[in-house]
Amino acid sequence: MHVLLKFSKAVDWLNTQIGKYVIWLILGSTVISAVNAAVRKIFNVSSNAYLEVQWYLFAASFLLASAYTLLNGEHVKIDVIYGRWSKRVQTWIDVFGFTLFLLPFCSAILWFGIPFFLKGYRSGEMSSNAGGLILWPVYAMMPLGFGLLWLQGWSELIKRLAFLMGLIEDPTHKKVEKTAEEELAEAIQKLADEKAAKANAA
Repeated sequence: MHVLLKFSKAVDWLNTQIGKYVIWLILGSTVISAVNAAVRKIFNVSSNAYLEVQWYLFAASFLLASAYTLLNGEHVKIDVIYGRWSKRVQTWIDVFGFTLFLLPFCSAILWFGIPFFLKGYRSGEMSSNAGGLILWPVYAMMPLGFGLLWLQGWSELIKRLAFLMGLIEDPTHKKVEKTAEEELAEAIQKLADEKAAKANAA
């Protein structure tokens, strides 16, 4: 189990790094969308390539960040029943969910998605829209995104089993980090305390 936990930690690190940088794809999509709209309104010029690259970037951000979302427990859940059970029961529900649904689903997408991507890559398939882009880069997002989600599914399963075995603490417990405002308030309070201590010493 310790070897599996090391694997889980490596997967968590990988998807954390990807999650940190994928957000820039959303910024890129937003900037391209704004520039495209401005150019179309001002100069009455546009291209399907601009529209499609927005779709590509959005698809990439959505698919590549899905594993990061799972890592942080941010996927939508129906907590009406789930939230009423004990943590141990919730963990068992997660184990069955990962084993019977998430991992098989991701495996199926990879099984069909990889050949689909390879076919598009070999053929050099282009968009049917005038001025459209080559399609294999966006096809690649399917196996990449679901591959990362598949790895994260295994990581979460390993952590849940380790928790049930008493080897680690609750992996779903979120460590609440201080906001920038709270850190600033603490720094100001610390300075005020230091000044008060110096004044009292004098």
